[in-house]
Amino acid sequence: MTERNQGPVAARVDPEAERFAADFELTDHNGMIQADEDFRGRWMLVFFGFTNCPDVCPLGLATIAQVMDDLDAEGAAVQPLFITVDPERDTPSALADYVPQFGPGILGLSGSTEQIERTAETFNIYYQKIEEASSPDGYTMGHTSSFLLFDPEGEFVRIYEYDQAPAVIVSDLRERIGT
Repeated sequence: MTERNQGPVAARVDPEAERFAADFELTDHNGMIQADEDFRGRWMLVFFGFTNCPDVCPLGLATIAQVMDDLDAEGAAVQPLFITVDPERDTPSALADYVPQFGPGILGLSGSTEQIERTAETFNIYYQKIEEASSPDGYTMGHTSSFLLFDPEGEFVRIYEYDQAPAVIVSDLRERIGT
């Protein structure tokens, strides 16, 4: 197995960090305003990233898509959310072109710079704009690359790493969903 270059783009969640909270009001890739309360009654699998990410985000989204495929009908209990950390480039329209390529059930969310800052703060995740001449528009984004799982009441449950085997996540979710 080859090692992935984590570089400044990926950062793992510190499991000892403060409690995570799902608190947001953002625009989805269909142009609809979505808030955390809109997903009560379903498990939320949340991944922060950006569409110009060269490797971590596509792998993370592919993992989520595989998890949802493997869950099949049980997946109706789970809402995967991809929240951008790059609102300058990742408009709802840009997310609409990108996110559905990975799976029809994944919902892309964007907002103003202030909304993304507030959302990242409540979720207690890291992100930072990093100047890089070879990247589109001369910058890339460093960000937390883990998936955060929230229960149907919106309470934080656990962390999965973006490169974790989908079967491990599926098994854990099935146990939690109660199927």
